Amino acid sequence: MLMLCEISKKYKEKKALDNVSLALDNGIYGLLGPNGAGKSTLMNIITGNLRPGSGTVKWNGEDIGKLGASYRALLGYAPQQNGMYDTFSGRRFLAYMATLKGITKKEIGNEVTRVLSYVNMTEAADRSIGTYSGGMKQRILIAQAILGDPKLIILDEPTAGLDPKERVRIRERISALAGDKIILISTHVVSDIESIAKEIILIKSGKVIDHAAVGDLCRKYQASGLEDVYMRLFGEEEKDGPVDIL
Repeated sequence: MLMLCEISKKYKEKKALDNVSLALDNGIYGLLGPNGAGKSTLMNIITGNLRPGSGTVKWNGEDIGKLGASYRALLGYAPQQNGMYDTFSGRRFLAYMATLKGITKKEIGNEVTRVLSYVNMTEAADRSIGTYSGGMKQRILIAQAILGDPKLIILDEPTAGLDPKERVRIRERISALAGDKIILISTHVVSDIESIAKEIILIKSGKVIDHAAVGDLCRKYQASGLEDVYMRLFGEEEKDGPVDIL
Protein backbone atom coordinates (compact mmCIF):
# COMPACT_ATOMS: atom_id res chain seq x y z
CA MET A 1 0.00 0.00 0.00
CA LEU A 2 1.12 3.54 -0.81
CA MET A 3 0.16 6.18 1.73
CA LEU A 4 0.53 9.93 1.43
CA CYS A 5 0.29 11.50 4.84
CA GLU A 6 -0.46 15.24 4.93
CA ILE A 7 1.90 16.13 2.08
CA SER A 8 2.52 19.85 1.50
CA LYS A 9 5.00 21.64 -0.75
CA LYS A 10 5.71 25.31 -1.44
CA TYR A 11 7.60 27.04 -4.24
CA LYS A 12 8.46 30.43 -2.76
CA GLU A 13 5.05 31.77 -1.79
CA LYS A 14 2.98 29.41 -3.95
CA LYS A 15 1.53 26.28 -2.41
CA ALA A 16 1.94 23.49 -4.94
CA LEU A 17 0.45 20.88 -2.59
CA ASP A 18 -1.68 21.55 0.45
CA ASN A 19 -2.08 18.77 3.03
CA VAL A 20 -2.63 15.90 0.56
CA SER A 21 -3.48 12.55 2.15
CA LEU A 22 -4.26 9.41 0.13
CA ALA A 23 -4.14 5.65 0.58
CA LEU A 24 -3.71 3.57 -2.59
CA ASP A 25 -3.73 -0.21 -2.91
CA ASN A 26 -3.49 -2.39 -6.02
CA GLY A 27 -5.22 -0.99 -9.09
CA ILE A 28 -5.14 1.89 -11.55
CA TYR A 29 -5.66 5.45 -10.37
CA GLY A 30 -6.19 8.44 -12.64
CA LEU A 31 -4.79 11.79 -11.52
CA LEU A 32 -6.74 14.64 -13.08
CA GLY A 33 -6.51 18.40 -12.73
CA PRO A 34 -5.76 21.56 -14.70
CA ASN A 35 -2.28 22.89 -15.40
CA GLY A 36 -0.70 24.16 -12.21
CA ALA A 37 -2.85 21.94 -9.99
CA GLY A 38 0.13 20.13 -8.44
CA LYS A 39 0.07 16.84 -10.35
CA SER A 40 3.74 16.80 -11.36
CA THR A 41 4.85 17.90 -7.90
CA LEU A 42 2.85 15.06 -6.37
CA MET A 43 4.35 12.48 -8.73
CA ASN A 44 7.88 13.74 -8.11
CA ILE A 45 7.37 13.43 -4.37
CA ILE A 46 5.99 9.89 -4.71
CA THR A 47 8.98 8.86 -6.84
CA GLY A 48 11.44 10.39 -4.38
CA ASN A 49 12.72 12.94 -6.90
CA LEU A 50 11.46 15.76 -4.70
CA ARG A 51 11.19 16.10 -0.94
CA PRO A 52 7.91 17.35 0.52
CA GLY A 53 7.94 20.50 2.60
CA SER A 54 6.03 18.53 5.22
CA GLY A 55 4.33 15.16 5.47
CA THR A 56 5.43 11.63 4.69
CA VAL A 57 5.14 9.10 1.85
CA LYS A 58 4.93 5.51 3.11
CA TRP A 59 5.18 2.17 1.37
CA ASN A 60 3.57 -0.64 3.38
CA GLY A 61 3.80 1.56 6.46
CA GLU A 62 7.47 2.55 6.09
CA ASP A 63 8.82 5.98 5.18
CA ILE A 64 10.19 5.82 1.62
CA GLY A 65 13.12 8.02 2.67
CA LYS A 66 14.26 5.27 5.01
CA LEU A 67 13.62 2.49 2.49
CA GLY A 68 16.06 4.07 0.02
CA ALA A 69 17.23 1.69 -2.72
CA SER A 70 14.68 -0.98 -1.83
CA TYR A 71 11.88 1.49 -2.63
CA ARG A 72 13.48 2.53 -5.92
CA ALA A 73 13.76 -1.14 -6.89
CA LEU A 74 9.98 -1.59 -6.76
CA LEU A 75 9.24 1.68 -8.56
CA GLY A 76 8.69 2.29 -12.28
CA TYR A 77 8.40 5.87 -13.54
CA ALA A 78 7.70 7.22 -17.02
CA PRO A 79 8.08 11.02 -17.03
CA GLN A 80 7.12 13.27 -19.89
CA GLN A 81 9.80 13.15 -22.59
CA ASN A 82 13.12 14.49 -21.36
CA GLY A 83 16.66 13.31 -20.80
CA MET A 84 16.59 10.55 -23.40
CA TYR A 85 19.82 9.63 -25.19
CA ASP A 86 19.23 10.29 -28.88
CA THR A 87 22.37 8.42 -29.96
CA PHE A 88 21.33 5.24 -28.14
CA SER A 89 19.16 2.68 -29.84
CA GLY A 90 15.91 1.85 -28.06
CA ARG A 91 17.34 -1.52 -27.06
CA ARG A 92 20.56 -0.03 -25.69
CA PHE A 93 18.63 2.60 -23.72
CA LEU A 94 16.46 -0.07 -22.13
CA ALA A 95 19.50 -2.22 -21.31
CA TYR A 96 21.11 0.81 -19.69
CA MET A 97 17.99 1.53 -17.62
CA ALA A 98 17.76 -2.16 -16.66
CA THR A 99 21.33 -1.98 -15.33
CA LEU A 100 20.45 1.10 -13.27
CA LYS A 101 17.49 -0.81 -11.83
CA GLY A 102 19.78 -3.61 -10.70
CA ILE A 103 18.56 -6.24 -13.14
CA THR A 104 21.29 -8.84 -13.59
CA LYS A 105 23.25 -9.15 -16.85
CA LYS A 106 21.82 -12.63 -17.30
CA GLU A 107 18.25 -11.30 -17.16
CA ILE A 108 18.64 -8.04 -19.10
CA GLY A 109 18.32 -9.47 -22.63
CA ASN A 110 15.07 -11.30 -21.98
CA GLU A 111 13.64 -8.45 -19.95
CA VAL A 112 14.39 -5.87 -22.65
CA THR A 113 12.84 -8.14 -25.28
CA ARG A 114 9.73 -8.55 -23.11
CA VAL A 115 9.09 -4.84 -22.58
CA LEU A 116 9.81 -3.98 -26.24
CA SER A 117 7.15 -6.45 -27.29
CA TYR A 118 4.76 -5.12 -24.66
CA VAL A 119 4.84 -1.61 -26.16
CA ASN A 120 5.01 -2.77 -29.80
CA MET A 121 8.56 -1.49 -30.42
CA THR A 122 10.42 -4.67 -31.36
CA GLU A 123 10.90 -3.77 -35.02
CA ALA A 124 12.35 -0.33 -34.24
CA ALA A 125 14.42 -1.45 -31.25
CA ASP A 126 17.80 -1.13 -32.96
CA ARG A 127 17.23 2.31 -34.47
CA SER A 128 18.63 5.37 -32.68
CA ILE A 129 16.17 7.18 -30.43
CA GLY A 130 16.93 10.39 -32.31
CA THR A 131 15.08 8.96 -35.33
CA TYR A 132 11.95 8.10 -33.31
CA SER A 133 8.69 9.99 -33.50
CA GLY A 134 7.29 11.49 -30.30
CA GLY A 135 4.93 8.54 -29.94
CA MET A 136 7.75 6.01 -30.30
CA LYS A 137 9.78 7.81 -27.63
CA GLN A 138 6.72 7.70 -25.39
CA ARG A 139 6.46 3.93 -25.82
CA ILE A 140 10.14 3.49 -24.93
CA LEU A 141 9.60 5.54 -21.77
CA ILE A 142 6.70 3.28 -20.82
CA ALA A 143 8.84 0.23 -21.59
CA GLN A 144 11.60 1.36 -19.23
CA ALA A 145 9.02 2.04 -16.51
CA ILE A 146 7.91 -1.61 -16.50
CA LEU A 147 11.39 -3.12 -16.52
CA GLY A 148 11.85 -5.51 -13.61
CA ASP A 149 8.14 -5.96 -12.88
CA PRO A 150 7.77 -2.99 -10.46
CA LYS A 151 4.98 -2.95 -7.88
CA LEU A 152 4.40 0.81 -8.13
CA ILE A 153 4.21 2.46 -11.57
CA ILE A 154 3.89 6.21 -12.11
CA LEU A 155 3.00 7.37 -15.64
CA ASP A 156 2.99 11.07 -16.60
CA GLU A 157 0.92 11.62 -19.76
CA PRO A 158 1.72 8.10 -21.07
CA THR A 159 -0.22 8.43 -24.33
CA ALA A 160 1.09 11.87 -25.35
CA GLY A 161 2.02 11.82 -29.02
CA LEU A 162 0.42 8.46 -29.76
CA ASP A 163 -2.08 7.95 -32.54
CA PRO A 164 -5.56 6.66 -31.57
CA LYS A 165 -4.73 3.04 -32.38
CA GLU A 166 -1.59 3.07 -30.23
CA ARG A 167 -3.41 4.88 -27.42
CA VAL A 168 -5.91 2.02 -27.28
CA ARG A 169 -3.10 -0.55 -27.33
CA ILE A 170 -1.21 1.18 -24.50
CA ARG A 171 -4.42 1.55 -22.49
CA GLU A 172 -5.06 -2.18 -22.82
CA ARG A 173 -1.47 -3.00 -21.88
CA ILE A 174 -1.61 -0.77 -18.79
CA SER A 175 -4.91 -2.36 -17.77
CA ALA A 176 -3.38 -5.84 -18.07
CA LEU A 177 -0.55 -4.85 -15.70
CA ALA A 178 -2.77 -3.78 -12.84
CA GLY A 179 -3.54 -7.03 -11.02
CA ASP A 180 -0.84 -6.88 -8.35
CA LYS A 181 0.42 -3.34 -8.84
CA ILE A 182 -0.44 0.23 -8.00
CA ILE A 183 -0.49 2.33 -11.17
CA LEU A 184 -0.93 6.10 -11.00
CA ILE A 185 -1.58 7.86 -14.32
CA SER A 186 -1.58 11.62 -14.82
CA THR A 187 -3.23 12.58 -18.10
CA HIS A 188 -5.29 15.19 -19.88
CA VAL A 189 -6.81 12.51 -22.13
CA VAL A 190 -9.75 11.55 -19.92
CA SER A 191 -10.86 8.74 -22.24
CA ASP A 192 -7.54 6.96 -21.64
CA ILE A 193 -8.41 6.24 -18.02
CA GLU A 194 -12.20 6.37 -17.80
CA SER A 195 -12.66 2.68 -18.59
CA ILE A 196 -9.63 1.28 -16.74
CA ALA A 197 -9.23 3.34 -13.56
CA LYS A 198 -10.26 1.89 -10.22
CA GLU A 199 -10.54 5.42 -8.86
CA ILE A 200 -9.99 8.99 -10.02
CA ILE A 201 -8.09 11.53 -7.93
CA LEU A 202 -9.18 15.09 -8.70
CA ILE A 203 -6.70 17.79 -7.74
CA LYS A 204 -7.10 21.55 -7.84
CA SER A 205 -4.81 24.30 -6.49
CA GLY A 206 -2.72 21.72 -4.66
CA LYS A 207 -5.66 20.07 -2.88
CA VAL A 208 -7.41 16.77 -3.54
CA ILE A 209 -11.00 17.89 -4.04
CA ASP A 210 -12.43 14.42 -4.66
CA HIS A 211 -11.34 10.79 -4.90
CA ALA A 212 -13.76 8.10 -6.05
CA ALA A 213 -14.69 5.57 -8.71
CA VAL A 214 -15.83 6.95 -12.07
CA GLY A 215 -19.45 5.90 -11.57
CA ASP A 216 -19.60 7.49 -8.13
CA LEU A 217 -18.19 10.76 -9.45
CA CYS A 218 -20.69 10.82 -12.32
CA ARG A 219 -23.58 10.30 -9.92
CA LYS A 220 -22.28 12.90 -7.47
CA TYR A 221 -21.86 15.61 -10.11
CA GLN A 222 -24.86 14.48 -12.20
CA ALA A 223 -22.52 14.05 -15.15
CA SER A 224 -22.83 11.94 -18.29
CA GLY A 225 -19.24 10.72 -18.04
CA LEU A 226 -15.80 11.49 -16.65
CA GLU A 227 -15.15 14.15 -19.31
CA ASP A 228 -18.30 15.91 -18.13
CA VAL A 229 -17.14 15.70 -14.50
CA TYR A 230 -13.79 17.14 -15.52
CA MET A 231 -15.29 20.07 -17.39
CA ARG A 232 -17.74 20.85 -14.60
CA LEU A 233 -14.90 21.03 -12.08
CA PHE A 234 -12.03 22.40 -14.16
CA GLY A 235 -13.44 23.91 -17.34
CA GLU A 236 -12.61 27.52 -16.49
CA GLU A 237 -9.17 26.65 -15.11
CA GLU A 238 -8.29 24.81 -18.32
CA LYS A 239 -9.45 27.78 -20.36
CA ASP A 240 -7.91 30.59 -18.34
CA GLY A 241 -5.57 28.92 -15.86
CA PRO A 242 -1.78 29.02 -15.55
CA VAL A 243 0.36 27.27 -18.12
CA ASP A 244 3.16 26.38 -15.74
CA ILE A 245 2.87 22.80 -14.53
CA LEU A 246 3.90 22.30 -10.91
